[in-house]
Amino acid sequence: MTIVAGSGPAVLLLHGIGGRASLWRPTIDALSADHQVIAMDMPGYDGVEPALESFPAVADAAMALLAAHGIPRADVVGHSLGGMVALEMALRHPDHVRRLAIVASSPAFGSRDLAFREAFLAARQKPLDEGLGMAGVAAALVPTMPGPAADPGAIPAAIAAMASVDERAYRATLGMLTGFDRRGDLGRVSQKTLLIAGETDATAPPRGMQRMADTMPEARLVVIPGVGHLLPLEAPDAFHAALRGFLAEG
Repeated sequence: MTIVAGSGPAVLLLHGIGGRASLWRPTIDALSADHQVIAMDMPGYDGVEPALESFPAVADAAMALLAAHGIPRADVVGHSLGGMVALEMALRHPDHVRRLAIVASSPAFGSRDLAFREAFLAARQKPLDEGLGMAGVAAALVPTMPGPAADPGAIPAAIAAMASVDERAYRATLGMLTGFDRRGDLGRVSQKTLLIAGETDATAPPRGMQRMADTMPEARLVVIPGVGHLLPLEAPDAFHAALRGFLAEG
């Protein structure tokens, strides 16, 4: 699914590994008065098109989507996995990415250790291997992510989105995620960048995002208090205020 709304400077929204384009509806509503907003499903997430198994391929698919809509250059906003795709786009297609907003994300998978990778994949895929489907994955994982100040609607919305993800695409994306590492390239990111972290996020903690900001030439970090990894849903007003302010900068 691709959602397109509004008119003005283009903004591409990229969801996380358990998200869908539809999860960006509040952000689309917040931005579309002043921007043309495009929210895309990750390839394969709708169960129709094939999943892509590398970050360069997904970044190129996002660029092709923008080109199909006649958009030569866009601001790119990515949450979690989407932040990694946004970073990949900025490095692969620097002339076509105007600014970056990287939300609750990191420049690399958590560890290079093979045992950690295998344990991570086993834990994330366990409900699938037990026949519980994506609904089982969502029910087990999503409630662990928000912080104490989260909007009460964040968990049900995130569970519904994750339960709708195609299982084959989710497995493929998990494998893709564990090989990501752009830490050595952060110094080459020339775009003005806003990093947004949730104060209690254990997946992409503020201290790690601060290190990321310190390594990028034109980056700064904003931390939203009391929220975790699902911060666009947990604190939509604070998130949209930070994002709209950044997009309004010259």
